[in-house]
Amino acid sequence: MSPEQPRVLITNDDGYRAPGIRALAPAIAELGYDVVVVAPMNDESGVGSARAASVGRPIRTVSDEENGVTFTGIDGTPALAVTLATVGALGPVPDLVLSGINRGLNIGVPIFHSGTVAAALTAAGQGVSAVAVSMDADDPQHWPTAATVAGEALGWITGEPVGTVVTINVPDRPLDQLAGVRHASLAPITRSRLVGTKAPTGEPMIAVEPIQPNPVPGSDEALLRAGFVTVTPIVGIREVKDDAAATALAKRLTR
Repeated sequence: MSPEQPRVLITNDDGYRAPGIRALAPAIAELGYDVVVVAPMNDESGVGSARAASVGRPIRTVSDEENGVTFTGIDGTPALAVTLATVGALGPVPDLVLSGINRGLNIGVPIFHSGTVAAALTAAGQGVSAVAVSMDADDPQHWPTAATVAGEALGWITGEPVGTVVTINVPDRPLDQLAGVRHASLAPITRSRLVGTKAPTGEPMIAVEPIQPNPVPGSDEALLRAGFVTVTPIVGIREVKDDAAATALAKRLTR
């Protein structure tokens, strides 16, 4: 690799002490990238792109070092970590963002709730390309597999247009036991395992149902179950090039 390598911000939503980020950062540094690691102090799973109460206040940080990499925890969310980095509050602005390795899969339409995926989308909103990487296990045993996939994904996205984002899910198995790599559609909202219910005391709550059979062919859910690494390019908020809504509202207001 050349002397001037891209600066990569590595973040996650499991916390800066989580095993996924501890496995990922040294692997990316060994590839020659200029790595900076900034992630939440605590588990911030499911926070989406929240950055509440982050403007106009100092952000508390803590740091430690492991395997030659400095890991910094912030009192905030993954999206906040990305924002701090991309506005220059953490030194030179990163060229790329790598979010993960997440403990647990991120599939289907509801991925915008994921702090892991939202960090990547936040980066795109700030004009930086990003990769989000998750593993298909709540207690993964094969972190190096996902770290290898992440490194190769960074190598690819470096040459893509600014603001490119991909979310990747990796089966929890040795690298040589992967079925391959496939482009995957997002499983539809009808595949969500979340259901509304009530606690014994009467308050509303959300429960998780068992895994459903017969996933939609070609979806991230189906391909991941078959042992493939799933790759899904995604975009953040974009306006629709259609003035029908504005035209209709203008007519209603001038009746």
